Amino acid sequence: MSKPNATFVKLALAALMLAAGVSLNWPTSYASQDLPPGKGVELATAKCVTCHEADLIRAQRLTKQGWTREVEKMIRWGASVNDAEKTILVDYFSAHFGPRPTAATNAVSSVERGKSIFEDKCLVCHEIDLTAQQRLTKPGWTREVEKMVRWGASVTDAEKGPLVDYLFATYGPRPLGK
Repeated sequence: MSKPNATFVKLALAALMLAAGVSLNWPTSYASQDLPPGKGVELATAKCVTCHEADLIRAQRLTKQGWTREVEKMIRWGASVNDAEKTILVDYFSAHFGPRPTAATNAVSSVERGKSIFEDKCLVCHEIDLTAQQRLTKPGWTREVEKMVRWGASVTDAEKGPLVDYLFATYGPRPLGK
């Protein structure tokens, strides 16, 4: 093979490797960019992302107990992780990839916000006893709030949802017999 052809083949092979994503330092440089910074990111990159990609870790969303089981499973499957490293990994994963807040958590904050809106906007004209007597369903409270807005209540569209959530949670229908 002539020297120009050998150089061309080497350049073509290098370009092909780059296009395919092959790089000698890929596991540390690319993977660490996928994981958030913090104590344990280097260890996770060195011990975990060498076998699978960071998106597998990010997708799990486990509790601390769940991450402990997951790391222990990986150790049983051959991951070279000692007890001190296991603790660091579990702490890192559970801090950054724990369960997402549930709808119930969001509803509580909406109800709390609604209480503030009720106190600021509704008690200007009404006493609590008038509100407490109604015991409406959620659609009923929605209609009531919309009626009050038509009659001049200064409740914004963004405030309607939390206000209805609070009214329904606090003054919703009573169970039968109470």
